[in-house]
Amino acid sequence: MEERNATGGSEVRFVGREAKGVIKSYEDLEVYQNSYRAMLMVFREILPLLPKEERYDLVDQLRRSSKAIPRLIAEGYSKRHQLKGFQKYLDDAHAESNETIVSLKQAFDLYLLKDKIRVHDELIDLYDKISRQLFNLSGAWTRLAKQRRGSEMRFEERNA
Repeated sequence: MEERNATGGSEVRFVGREAKGVIKSYEDLEVYQNSYRAMLMVFREILPLLPKEERYDLVDQLRRSSKAIPRLIAEGYSKRHQLKGFQKYLDDAHAESNETIVSLKQAFDLYLLKDKIRVHDELIDLYDKISRQLFNLSGAWTRLAKQRRGSEMRFEERNA
C-alpha cells in the first residue's frame, strides 16, 4: 500500500507475514540489495577467470544480465504508481536472474572453475533466492493492484 508521509514523500508498506517495515526507496528492497551484491560478486569473482575467447559471448552475457537485475528493480520502482508498470520490470528482472543462473552454470561447467566452487554455489543460491523474491514481490504487487482497482471501483460506485 502506498501512503503519503508528512513531508509529502511516498512510502510503500507491504502488510503480511514477512512485513519488514516501510519501503522509502528501491534500495530498501531486500531483492535489490541481494541483486546488487550478487552482481558485484560476479564482476569480482567470476568474470576475471573466464577466457578471452568468451569476451563477446559468456562474459558479455554475464555482465549484461547481472547488471540488469538491480537496474530493472530500480527503474520499475519509479513506475510503481502505474498498475502494471512495476510488474513489467519485476518480470523482466526475474527473467534476467534466471538467465544469469544459466550463464553461471555454463561458465562453471565449460571452464571447470574448481577453485571457485564455494563462490559459484553461493551465487547460484543467491540468484535462486533473487528469482524467488522477484516472483513473490510480483505476486504481492499483483494482489495490491487488484485491491487498488477494487477500491477505486467501490469509490466510483458510491460517487456515481
